[in-house]
Amino acid sequence: MSQALQQRGLHGVGLNELLTQAQAPKGVLYHHFPGGKTELAVAAIEATVGHITRALDDLLAQKADPQPTLRGWFAAGLKQLERGQFERGCPLATVALESTAEDTALRQALAQGFSAIRERIALLLARGGLPEPQARRLAALVVSTYEGALLQARVAGHVGPMADSAAALLDLLDTLMPPTP
Repeated sequence: MSQALQQRGLHGVGLNELLTQAQAPKGVLYHHFPGGKTELAVAAIEATVGHITRALDDLLAQKADPQPTLRGWFAAGLKQLERGQFERGCPLATVALESTAEDTALRQALAQGFSAIRERIALLLARGGLPEPQARRLAALVVSTYEGALLQARVAGHVGPMADSAAALLDLLDTLMPPTP
């Protein structure tokens, strides 16, 4: 489901395609996801967020250095774009862009997901020596830069917008982070 959301978004993918990918009969969908495609999308969002936050939690447990960690995060995004020939973006952003005010369950899952990611990045930055309020604000900037740059690179069909945004953000973080002992 996440890959389909990455490529075509929630409204661009049909239930039959999702069922074919899952190799499941239609009855299984409605048994496990009585809310249909929306409930399935919420589950996919939660799974994606779970994957990202587990990876960040592992880095936090390892007391990873923020700058190399964030460089790696942006580099992985660039590789994913290239591997997917610029057809796959972040499933969270893809769904968020096409959600409407009526999509309350989707928006709630997305808001909670983005918040969880920002919290982990803020912890990472704070462990790197930034004061907590500044770490929170910069975490919001990191996530916004990542998502916006990914979107721009996907549309442009080349990594330039994401590579430039990542370099500028990481340069800024280098000036703000205290030197490591």
